[in-house]
Amino acid sequence: MTNRAVIDHLSEHVAGLRRYAFALTGGQQEAEDLVQDTLVRALAAARSFRTGGNLRAWLFSIMHNAFVSGTRRRCPPTIALDEDAWAVAEPPTQLIQLELRDVLAALAQLPEAQRAALSLIALEDFSYEEAAKVQGIPLGTLMSRLARGREALRQIMRGDQTVPLRVVGGKR
Repeated sequence: MTNRAVIDHLSEHVAGLRRYAFALTGGQQEAEDLVQDTLVRALAAARSFRTGGNLRAWLFSIMHNAFVSGTRRRCPPTIALDEDAWAVAEPPTQLIQLELRDVLAALAQLPEAQRAALSLIALEDFSYEEAAKVQGIPLGTLMSRLARGREALRQIMRGDQTVPLRVVGGKR
């Protein structure tokens, strides 16, 4: 794919990038900033995109890396459930809107790594291999994050607000 072709196809992926950015950041403005940063980085690096590569996965990788870099410089994200938060989706029926609010609130309680893995698989329909590549992690690590994230979501949705965190490595 040529530099011009990358530019021509960027707009096809903006909606998915916005959803993923919102899942990562939890705020409308932060998500828009992350999408803009991603598109600027993609345009600057368009010549490095290899012909025949997966443009969608490449863009999501850029976004994930931009988010991780930005997170290192500031405190963990929070999801603000204000009226602007609903602007990213079509206006749902009341029951669906309440369920969506509950799922977003539960998702916000998960560690960033689990939230990102779940978002790529469940919201953006990436394959496990693609999602692992986007995050720059081994497939097994992705699978582990998905399993722990899904279980934590189930517990939160059942009303168990205290999600047990497991110590990995090191001393207890």
